[in-house]
Amino acid sequence: MKRLLLITGNPGVGKTTVLLKTIEALKAKGYSVGGMISREVCTCGTRVGFEVLDLESGRRGRLAHVNQKYGPRVGKYRVNLEDLNHVGAAAIEKAVEKTDVVAIDEVGPMELHSQKFKEAVKMAVESRKPVVGTVHWRARDKLIDEIKARDDAEICQVTYGNREKMHKIIVEKAMQFLTASAGK
Repeated sequence: MKRLLLITGNPGVGKTTVLLKTIEALKAKGYSVGGMISREVCTCGTRVGFEVLDLESGRRGRLAHVNQKYGPRVGKYRVNLEDLNHVGAAAIEKAVEKTDVVAIDEVGPMELHSQKFKEAVKMAVESRKPVVGTVHWRARDKLIDEIKARDDAEICQVTYGNREKMHKIIVEKAMQFLTASAGK
């Protein structure tokens, strides 16, 4: 039985959408879900950055933006480590303490610039709670390698062909773990 359900796939295939549908379905079944979600920020139809959202409180912050003046550069964006730490990583830490399921979107190149984010992810992975998260399709990092190598981790590859039903598969796997752990 897998506890760490890692969603991956090519850019634009719908990883975050699958995660959001998974969160909705788990909440509809009565489970509390917390953590962080990353969303695109667009101006006039053009992506200019990303925001980070605390699922539990609704608090938002800027993850990265083309006009960000400081922070690590990832492509045309600069990462806002302050908001990533105080909104994103804090949301993961809070979810580990307070919710049934921890959601993380995403473990990727921007987020991996934050040591606090990495520590929050490690905390979630080691928490014994189910973790549903997205992992950037080609990001390479020791943390990602360690998580993927765990016996309790499963990679869920999203494709254009399975993306409409993938959340149902992930919910079923999470429910199996939640039901079994409630019986212990």
